[in-house]
Amino acid sequence: MEKKMFVIPFKGLKEAIHKFEFQINKEFFEFYKYDDVCDADILVQLDFNKKSTLIELSFNAKGVVEVVCDLTNELFEQPIKAKLDLVVTFGEEFNDDDIDILILPHEAYEVDVSQYIYEMIILAIPSKKVHPGVKDGTLKSEILDKLEELKPKEIINNKEGSDPRWDKLKGLITDKKV
Repeated sequence: MEKKMFVIPFKGLKEAIHKFEFQINKEFFEFYKYDDVCDADILVQLDFNKKSTLIELSFNAKGVVEVVCDLTNELFEQPIKAKLDLVVTFGEEFNDDDIDILILPHEAYEVDVSQYIYEMIILAIPSKKVHPGVKDGTLKSEILDKLEELKPKEIINNKEGSDPRWDKLKGLITDKKV
């Protein structure tokens, strides 16, 4: 991946909305050493609104990432849809402490958007990745069969419908002397 393809020189741009597109693939995540994505096909569209004193960036991402299911270790394509808005202003020195505002030095003439694209996509990936076949019951795998086999058995209840293991503990509360 060439990082320079994500660098936008804005000094010569007119005050207007400029549109940029970036195709994100596996190589992009390899550059950031992010191993949770096995493959990717994401289109990121950027509306770059240059104004006299600031720049408004509006990112929209849509596509799929191939990830490993947390339950079965099966590969599957996780749909991705994300949006990020960023305001670029100018000041004495570089500052990206604020999540929504990037401050570039007055002498800056370009902005690198790769980090913002990376973070937007990573945050759009669910923290728990579950194959759609697990959710709807259509996925057949050895791991799912083993999980079903090892699933805890139903607790046998007594006549009152309570769990005998808890009855003794409940007795500690009710048998207290006042």
